[in-house]
Amino acid sequence: MSSNSFAYNEHSGGGEATELGQEATSAVSPSGAFGLFSSDLKKNEDLKQMLESNKDSAKLDAMKRIVGMIAKGRNASELFPAVVKNVASKNIEIKKLVYVYLVRYAEEQQDLALLSISTFQRALKDPNQLIRASALRVLSSIRVPIIVPIMMLAIKEASADLSPYVRKNAAHAIQKLYSLDPEQKEMLIEVIEKLLKDKSTLVAGSVVMAFEEVCPDRIDLIHKNYRKLCNLLVDVEEWGQVVIIHMLTRYARTQFVSPWKEDDGLEDNKKDFYESDDEQKEKTEKRKKPYTMDPDHRLLIRNTKPLLQSRNAAVVMAVAQLYWHISPKSEVGIISKSLVRLLRSNREVQYIVLQNIATMSIQRKGMFEPYLKSFYVRSTDPTMIKTLKLEILTNLANEANISTLLREFQTYVKSQDKQFAAATIQTIGRCATNILDVTDTCLNGLVCLLSNKDEIVVAESVVVIKKLLQMQPAHHGEIIKHMAKLLDSITVPVARASILWLIGENCERVPKIAPDVLRKMAKSFTSEDDLVKLQILNLGAKLYLTNSKQTKLLTQYILNLGKYDQNYDIRDRTRFIRQLIVPNEKSGALSKYAKKIFLAQKPAPLLESPFKDRDHFQLGTLSHSLNTKATGYLELSNWPEVAPDPSVRNVEVIELAKEWTPSGKAKKEKPAKKFYSESEEEEDSSDSSSDSESESGSESGEQDEEGDSSDDSSEDSSSGSGSGSESEVENRTAKRNSKTKGKGDSEDGEKEDEKSETSDSSSAESSSIEDSSSESESKSESESKSRKVAKEKEKKAKQDRNPITKDVSLLDLDDFNTVSTPVARPTPALSPSLIADLEGLNLSTSSSVISVSTPVFVPTKTHVLLHRMSGKGLAAHYCFSRQPCIFGDKMVSVQITLNNTTDRKIENIHIGEKKLPTGMEMHDFNPIESLEPEGSITVSMGIDFCDSTQTASFQLCTKDDCFSVNIQPPVGELLLPVAMSEKDFKKEQGMLTGMNETSTIIILAPQSFTSSVILQKIVNVANVGVVPSGQDNVHRFAAKTVHSGSLMLVTVELKEGSTAQLIINTEKTVIGSVLLRELKPVLSQG
Repeated sequence: MSSNSFAYNEHSGGGEATELGQEATSAVSPSGAFGLFSSDLKKNEDLKQMLESNKDSAKLDAMKRIVGMIAKGRNASELFPAVVKNVASKNIEIKKLVYVYLVRYAEEQQDLALLSISTFQRALKDPNQLIRASALRVLSSIRVPIIVPIMMLAIKEASADLSPYVRKNAAHAIQKLYSLDPEQKEMLIEVIEKLLKDKSTLVAGSVVMAFEEVCPDRIDLIHKNYRKLCNLLVDVEEWGQVVIIHMLTRYARTQFVSPWKEDDGLEDNKKDFYESDDEQKEKTEKRKKPYTMDPDHRLLIRNTKPLLQSRNAAVVMAVAQLYWHISPKSEVGIISKSLVRLLRSNREVQYIVLQNIATMSIQRKGMFEPYLKSFYVRSTDPTMIKTLKLEILTNLANEANISTLLREFQTYVKSQDKQFAAATIQTIGRCATNILDVTDTCLNGLVCLLSNKDEIVVAESVVVIKKLLQMQPAHHGEIIKHMAKLLDSITVPVARASILWLIGENCERVPKIAPDVLRKMAKSFTSEDDLVKLQILNLGAKLYLTNSKQTKLLTQYILNLGKYDQNYDIRDRTRFIRQLIVPNEKSGALSKYAKKIFLAQKPAPLLESPFKDRDHFQLGTLSHSLNTKATGYLELSNWPEVAPDPSVRNVEVIELAKEWTPSGKAKKEKPAKKFYSESEEEEDSSDSSSDSESESGSESGEQDEEGDSSDDSSEDSSSGSGSGSESEVENRTAKRNSKTKGKGDSEDGEKEDEKSETSDSSSAESSSIEDSSSESESKSESESKSRKVAKEKEKKAKQDRNPITKDVSLLDLDDFNTVSTPVARPTPALSPSLIADLEGLNLSTSSSVISVSTPVFVPTKTHVLLHRMSGKGLAAHYCFSRQPCIFGDKMVSVQITLNNTTDRKIENIHIGEKKLPTGMEMHDFNPIESLEPEGSITVSMGIDFCDSTQTASFQLCTKDDCFSVNIQPPVGELLLPVAMSEKDFKKEQGMLTGMNETSTIIILAPQSFTSSVILQKIVNVANVGVVPSGQDNVHRFAAKTVHSGSLMLVTVELKEGSTAQLIINTEKTVIGSVLLRELKPVLSQG
């Protein structure tokens, strides 16, 4: 049994245990006040007795209840002695649950766990891989330094285990042991190095995590495994993908030169005025060397591209940061669509994604401009999300879209969320400073907000206006006067302080108002906030220097009040100002320059984004999110000036491979030529765009996956193979990968033959073929003339090479399957008549099973397409006729009834613009010249829904108007009824099991037990045909999907009591599950 199935059993078992635990805990409901305190003790005593019982069933029940308690967060540590006794139980189910418990409590109850350590050591040799892995997990959970040697030995043994699940747990244990005893680092690195060579996708993520924890600086361990990790990436579990992508991002920054030089080099083409000819010549020589991306660099970018469509937000974010940090700037734009898609996730994911978009949008506005509307704030967004969206909108603002954004901001200012409204006002201020064309407009808008009833809005407006006025104070005397009047009504300290500062700075421009403001402030000085008091002192000092005649006494009064204030800052400021502006014998030289000090020209504040300096942290990390370096953060290094030697990533071929193949050198060279010529042919025929590269990468990824899976199976089956054979198998796999990379989409007939031959003779090929696919792509086109010759030689060499493939070495187990393939395969030279007979046979068998029949029932229900109120008197209804469509085999027939409810003629009714999902097609009805008042007409049209319930959106137009309408098909209307025998039904059902089968138990109403009622209910929902059944309690129905012709088999099997089982078998699992959901309530209700 595979490791995946064990992992599944473990999870499902845990789920069962949780449910049983919940049932058990709910069953013990204490009665009375004393029961509340005594129930836990009583229940635990009961569990201890069950664990000491001689019956396995009682022990198993007790363990399920205990694990259920743990799952609900209850403390079950006092049961440790009773549980640990059962670790040696012979019952595998009990043993599994005991280990689940021990992993949870081994760290807390270390002494008791140590008593059973010999049992754990014995369990490391258990035939069941799940028990071996669980024992290792328990051992690594006992955090006692004394057992470090035992743990080290156990990890070494587990790292060589045949089961990838055990090897995965060994990788997890490495991190725990390292945290317990860092001195074991060197020995652990050896184990990591060994596990990095593992070809199992189950192990890859865990061992890279161990590498990141123990020795992230040992890049040399990654060299030989780099290409393998790139190719395995698509098949690794999601959290493993995240870890590997982050590690490979760091790796790429140390091993490849910057792809951004390409963009930078184009900018400085002009010769400097004073630059000598020699210097210019040196520069041009440097520029002559064009940037060529390392093939391994391209391999990483290409193999991560499909993961942008991952369902896991962390994986998409990891790929996005990889593209941002290591891909050419021209290719980064591809990530924007995927990141915007993540904004439909929950608020926590949105928060992190928006933070990263905010950082990106500062440097690359163009990436996210097409998705501007995705960042509009929704009323349901929490404040933190709203603030981040505002930040992004500010970064994306430019002359073209600022008018739209300002209208949007006007709405946000009226929000009930005051914090958000204040942030919007700050955003308006930033837009005004960044885009000078709208500065006056923004300023006028902010002045209007000063009359707002909300204090917070007014206060924030004052603060922002203050910053804007600093940029051009001379033109805005009226605004300052207006703000001075607001001092009586505004109570927010920051706003009051801002107004006082503005008046102080511009006291010479408002000579009549400033002294009066100071008089008012002197009255309320003692009750003001400390921030306001400081600005009152500053205002007094400035007025004393500019208008001492009116304000001398007022300022002295305020200074006296400040001298005895409770806050020492205000007392200090008072003494400082007094000495500076009121000269006396003790005054120093500074008092001469008091006016220059207080009334100096202040620089206007820079309103910058808080995300401006975050780009030095790696995107998607905790450090980036917090804007401070977190513990364990690994910094991205700068690009090297000169790329390190790329040959370190080449995997060497073992010399022993030559002994296994008695063929000569001439035969080895031919496939090499064929390989390179084919790769060049592909380069000629296909464009060099990143899209085509990603397609070939995905194809090669699939082929690599097949090779790796065969290697895994061979590795599990051959326990005696040593490290030498492992490396040989790895080399052969790398060789097979390099061959499959260069294959084109054309020449399908030759492709299969060549694939089997190249895999058969892989051990016979020299090390020159061993390079990865990415290297083959960068070959020059000089060999293009020898392509045809190489192909002819390859064809001639086929027969000579076939007998060689029959020699199978014992160490060459991974090639065993491919060896047997050409022997068992029939010869390709079939006569044309035999091929025609075989095709005819296939067609006849399929047609006997699938033949479309007439519908059993046609529902009369119609759906509203266009209401008469919306359609200005034109009403439209549609229904599904359940007949084969006359416009196309793959289309669903739809009948539309049009009614004219007005008293005038409606002319030229036709289909206008269509907005259909990709792949969907529609056949329009012929335009209707006119429809008389109170008239009605029915027309037919065909829609190919591509076997999905996606909405077909289009416009229904008349001579004067166009109305947007939608047709969404029920899943039951995407089918055509099929007539077949019971025998054929069972045969087809037998082939559609496993993932192609969905079922559920339903409770039928009493009146639904008759076959006629079941038939009526099913055909009412779905267009299916009835299959004759020899059993009274089994009802069968069959149909096929309209677009693809895939069978849809429905079975209703009546059980004892009032229950029944509803089973649906189909290749189209999505449609099957939707149909199951629709049929279930219909059959259940009376």
